[in-house]
Amino acid sequence: MNSLLQDIERLKKEKNAVILAHTYQPGEIQDVADFVGDSYGLSVEAANVSADSIVFCGVRFMAETAAILNPSRNVILAEPDAGCPMADMINEEELRKLKEQYPDYIVMCYVNSTAEIKALSDVCCTSSNAVTIAKKLPPDKGIIFVPDKHLGSVVQEMTGRNMYLWDGFCPTHLRIIPSMIVNARKNYPDAIIMIHPEAEHNCRVLADKVLSTGQMCEFVKNSKHSVFVIATELGIMHTLRKENPDKTFIPLSDKLLCPNMKKGKLENVKRALEGTYGEIIKLDSVVASKALVSLKKMLELSK
Repeated sequence: MNSLLQDIERLKKEKNAVILAHTYQPGEIQDVADFVGDSYGLSVEAANVSADSIVFCGVRFMAETAAILNPSRNVILAEPDAGCPMADMINEEELRKLKEQYPDYIVMCYVNSTAEIKALSDVCCTSSNAVTIAKKLPPDKGIIFVPDKHLGSVVQEMTGRNMYLWDGFCPTHLRIIPSMIVNARKNYPDAIIMIHPEAEHNCRVLADKVLSTGQMCEFVKNSKHSVFVIATELGIMHTLRKENPDKTFIPLSDKLLCPNMKKGKLENVKRALEGTYGEIIKLDSVVASKALVSLKKMLELSK
C-alpha cells in the first residue's frame, strides 16, 4: 500500500495533475485526493484548477462537468464505466419536447445530468444551491426541473415556484424508507438525523435536517451535538469521521451504497495517472460551449 501511495504522489508531481474525489468514493480514494467534496464543491474546485491534468474519482457526469469548466486541460475519469442512473433518465429528445410544451419556462438542470442536458438548460444547480438559485430566477417564470423529481420537490416546497418535475430519481437514495428513520429516532433519541434531498418527501419530513453532503459536513463541523444519524450514501461516513474524530456517526442503513461510486480503486488511480487506464473525457465542442453557459450561470447565482 505504501508503495502504491508513493507512486501516486510521484506521478501527480510528474504529470502536474490533481485528484478530485466525491465524498461517496471509497475512503482510500478520498485519502489520496487533493480535494474531496460534493458536486458543488467539486464544480468550484474544477473551475479553479491550474494543473495540466485532472484525475476525477467519481462518476461520468462529474468528470464531464470538470471537462466543460476546463476545456484546455486533460480530464481523466478514473473509472470509465462509473455512470449515474439518474443522469441517464432523461435524454435530449425528451427535454426538447418539454421545452416545446412549456416554451416560457426556465430549464433548471441538476448537475447530475449529461453534458447534452446541461447544453439544453438555462441554468445548472447542485443539491446545495438549488433553492438559492431558484429564488433568484425571474418570479413570473415557471421552471422545468430535470432530472431528479425529489430535489425538484425540495425546491418547490422551499420556494413555492410553479414547476414541472421530471420523473427521475437516485436508486440509492430511494432505498431509504420511513421505517428506517422511525427506528433510528427510537434507537438514537439524542442524535440529529440528516438526510439528502434526493430522498423521498415522506422520508425527508421525518429527518431533522435536509442537506447536501457538503452541507452535512459543514453542519457537523459547526454543531455542538455529538451524535448524528446519516441518511445518504455510506462514503460520506469516512469524510465525517476523519474530519470529526470526537463525534459519533451512525449510518441509517448499510444498504445505502452506490455501486458506481464504489468502483473506485487505488490501483486504477495510479494507472490513470500513468495513462494506461481511465478515459480522457472528450466532448463535442458545441455541446460543451452551451453547457458551460448553464454551469457559469450556476456559479454566478450561487455567490
